[in-house]
Amino acid sequence: MGMPYLNPMEIAQHPNQRQQPTADNPTRGGWPAVLAMTLCVSTLIASEFMPVSLLTPVADGLQVSEGQAGLGIAVSGIFAVATSLFIAWASRGIDRRTLFLGLTAAMLVSGVLVAFAPNYLFFMVGRALLGVAIGGFWSMSTATVMRLVPEEAVPRALALLNGGNALATTIAAPLGSYLGQFIGWRGAFFCVVPLAAVTFAWLFISLPNLPSRERASGVAAFKVLRRRQVPFGMLAISLFFMGQFALFTYLRPFLETVTAVDVTTLSLMLLGLGVSGLAGTYAIGIALKRGLYGLLISMPLVMAAIAGGLVILGHSPVSVAVLLAAWGLIGTAAPVAWWTWLSRVLPGEVEAGGGLMVAVVQLAITLGASVGGLLFDGWGYQATFLASAVLLILSGLVAWLAARGSRAASDRSNPFRTATPAN
Repeated sequence: MGMPYLNPMEIAQHPNQRQQPTADNPTRGGWPAVLAMTLCVSTLIASEFMPVSLLTPVADGLQVSEGQAGLGIAVSGIFAVATSLFIAWASRGIDRRTLFLGLTAAMLVSGVLVAFAPNYLFFMVGRALLGVAIGGFWSMSTATVMRLVPEEAVPRALALLNGGNALATTIAAPLGSYLGQFIGWRGAFFCVVPLAAVTFAWLFISLPNLPSRERASGVAAFKVLRRRQVPFGMLAISLFFMGQFALFTYLRPFLETVTAVDVTTLSLMLLGLGVSGLAGTYAIGIALKRGLYGLLISMPLVMAAIAGGLVILGHSPVSVAVLLAAWGLIGTAAPVAWWTWLSRVLPGEVEAGGGLMVAVVQLAITLGASVGGLLFDGWGYQATFLASAVLLILSGLVAWLAARGSRAASDRSNPFRTATPAN
């Protein structure tokens, strides 16, 4: 998120959670549907982050402040939170094919509302509909993929969804900025509409009937908080995404007014940020083999230093470009590390923990964008970026506490670490 990355390690490490092929489980011919879902996630992520590169023209067009325009990201997060927490319970008995088609239709309608919004209210309603689509899709996609392809192909299918996520994160901001200077911000947003229409048609053709099998309660996602290290981890995740999006949401006005770059240079800077993020999603797999908690602690601390560097060196385009590339490298890869953490601390409750994590991330994005907007309007970019740095430092400290809790739990579960084995 954007959105959190689906982690194929969860399935690979816990094969007992996979769906076994049955007569009504269409494990053959599911790849067209997986590809359609990949297009869906790419379109969703592109829609979610489009305002980042179009914040200034959106604010001018709707005659609101840049902080208010940034709330367009916040409102989608609010609705994504509510949807991710309760959609499994609310959609009991609804065929998953029907559910995904409905979510895709909501994305399409959202694009139309935003592109043709006559005022700020219609713009926000469109962004709220997008939040429903985001929260619903991410909460249900893993279980759906597990029913579409043979079990040995599940990690590959989830990696394909990850690729769609990373690609959209890479191109959404610079492409929106580039298109906006030629066809306006409304035209840039409308580009999502035909993609959503193609996605709907592709899912309609390729997605088989998938009767609901869930018996989830409305509070299942909250029960995982009883595990000792989970609250620390979720708090660290929340602080991380709050700090990230308090800064990330307001990059365009910062680059225009402080770094003083033109639209073409701005687009190139955002593209560099995205490309480095795409590289980070692949490099993180190698880094995770050397230690998980070291990354969870160090990544937000390095990003806090980058936020401080942007305040100090914000007038130098070269320095800003380098700092933004480093920001993208770390920030885009971080969700993969947190999904790996979740698979280790909740090996038997990944689905419930995943629903909670999606909600936590979306709520954090909402709060980060909102607080960042208030600070940006009231005290300028320095206050916003320094608040981002403080939140990221706190995330690193809480991740350290989560690491201590995990080691303590591991010691209690393994008596041979503290006692000599009997002969």
